[in-house]
This record gives sequence, C-alpha cells and structure tokens, in this order.
Amino acid sequence: MRVSSETHPDGAEPPQDDTATEQSVVTDRGGGREWPDLASDTALDSALEAVLLVVDSPAGEELLAEVLDQPVARVTTALHRLAEGYTAAASGIELRRVGDGWRFYTRDVYAPVVERYLLDGQRAKLTKAALETLAVIAYRQPVTRSKVAAVRGVNVDGVVRTLLARGLIHEAGTDPESGGTSYRTTELFLERLGLSSLRELPPLAPLLPEVDAIDDV
Repeated sequence: MRVSSETHPDGAEPPQDDTATEQSVVTDRGGGREWPDLASDTALDSALEAVLLVVDSPAGEELLAEVLDQPVARVTTALHRLAEGYTAAASGIELRRVGDGWRFYTRDVYAPVVERYLLDGQRAKLTKAALETLAVIAYRQPVTRSKVAAVRGVNVDGVVRTLLARGLIHEAGTDPESGGTSYRTTELFLERLGLSSLRELPPLAPLLPEVDAIDDV
C-alpha cells in the first residue's frame, strides 16, 4: 500500500521539516514580498547585479552584504567572480571597485559607440517623465533622487540616468542628511532653454511640493 506523503506510516503526524521552517522564515523578508533563495552562487550573483544596477554611487562590500543578508566574505568573493566573468566574456559592461565600493561601468573599448548614442540621443525629444523629473530638479536643486521620487510618486532611477547621459544634470555632491547623491542642472540645460541663469526660470516653484519636508525613503 502506498503511504501518503502527509501521513506517517504509524498514523502519527510526520516530523517537522527544519528546511521548510527555515524557508518560511526566509520568505518573510523583503517588505512582504517573497525573499529569493540566495543559497547558490548563481542566485547571489544575480541579486548583486540587480542591486548594483540601481546604486547612486559605488557600494561597498559591507553595505551589499547587509542588504542581501549574507556574510561579507561571501559577497566579496561573488563581486570578484562577477567582475572576472564580465572580463572573460568581453562584455560591454564591467564591474569595477572604485574608491570604497563597486559599480557598473561601460567598457572603454566601446566608448565611441556610447558617445555616438549619447550625441544622437541629445537630438531626441525628452519624454514627459523626463521633463517632469528635470523640472523638479531645476526648481529644487540640489536635490537627491529619493526626494525627486517622493515628489513625483514614482521611481526615477532610469529617468535620472537619461538626464545624466544627456548632460542636462550632473552629480553635485552628497546630501548631508541622507547621504544620497544630490543633483543640479548643467549649463547645457540653461543653453537649451535659452536662459542665462536659473533666476530666469518661470515662477513655477510654488506649485511643487516642498521636498525638504519629505522624508527620504
């Protein structure tokens, strides 16, 4: 007779599975979303890629280990493994340690291609999302990405990267309160609007929320 997977042969309840218990604890992390299983090196590498794709500035091993809830030594090994993998594959991106942290960069050999894209992209029209983000930065600069996101109510990581690539904004140091990177508009921004200074911007600032009163997410 076939024994049910849910019933012990002698009629008693099956023993508690420690692995299942541990898995249930793991899935409780991540703000209500199911936490990925990072036991394998492949999963850990993928998680690191996902985090490094959205960092504002180079992220250190300790910070990444804390975010992923993994030992620092394991994360450090994974970072070097990723970097070596991109190099071995002659990928168009590379993972480099700069200063006290790690960040993705485009590979130098493809710089002419990237430059051509950026120059061509400057002739393309900005999307509505990009224009709204640029307006918040222009009227509330210097301002961090998280505060811009709080004003707009959506994630602005991709839009900010676009504006940086177009040369319309630039990094302007670190916010003393949150530690996040602050952004300002550039001379090119003024040139494109036909302005000689920010004082000539239309008086639209009162229509925007006071981002200083919005806590960083």
